[in-house]
Amino acid sequence: MTSLARPLETHRIGRIEAPALAAGEYERFVDLLRSLNPDDWTRPTDCTRWDVRAIAAHVLGWAETVTMRQFMRLSRLGKRVARELGSPPIDGMNEVLVRQRAGVPPAELVARLEAAAPRSVAARFSVPAPLRLMPISTPEGRINLGYLNDHIFTRDLFIHRVDISRATGRQMVLRAEHDSRIVGDVVVDWADRHRRPFRLLLHGPAGGVYERGFDGEEHRLDAVDFCRIVSGRAQGAGLLATRALF
Repeated sequence: MTSLARPLETHRIGRIEAPALAAGEYERFVDLLRSLNPDDWTRPTDCTRWDVRAIAAHVLGWAETVTMRQFMRLSRLGKRVARELGSPPIDGMNEVLVRQRAGVPPAELVARLEAAAPRSVAARFSVPAPLRLMPISTPEGRINLGYLNDHIFTRDLFIHRVDISRATGRQMVLRAEHDSRIVGDVVVDWADRHRRPFRLLLHGPAGGVYERGFDGEEHRLDAVDFCRIVSGRAQGAGLLATRALF
């Protein structure tokens, strides 16, 4: 039987398309926040330390961190909070951003995010080449600032859109031309981490067919469920126990 899968590397998001995908994901995230009812903002999420409002504060915090001076200051503060929490430095940085916006009401969070998103995208994709190589430690290994800007921030928005949709009982809005590109990028990261043969058939608008090698594990599941599993939000067996970076 002829495979429907394209070469795996073609699913990786490239520098040319990355800004448009980032901007589109911000738009979808803002639209979701605008649809929430007052009671939705305090609902618990799969991010056990954060409710819906805290996730929005986290996203806003990164969107408003647009200069290297802000980033380096956040890194210093994050290290202190990480020691307090007993967590990796990146988790400390996330916690700082949430705490700094703890008193911001939901309507202001949404308005500020809508204003900050275009500046955030512009800043992320104008970082000079030497700075893009700056190393960043994460629980899943070391990456650089360029990879964080091109891939991780957009994935983070996507998975938090999943979190909020699940927490508030909303049907997640998915479009193949946008969401399948983000999911495909996650698949490449996941595959590069386990480096084993596999065949992956992901269902839904964000899905696709992915494979590497022959006689590997085969998994069939919904594309969003795949992202929840490899982000650590749900249990996965076999190769699905390998985490991708979000």
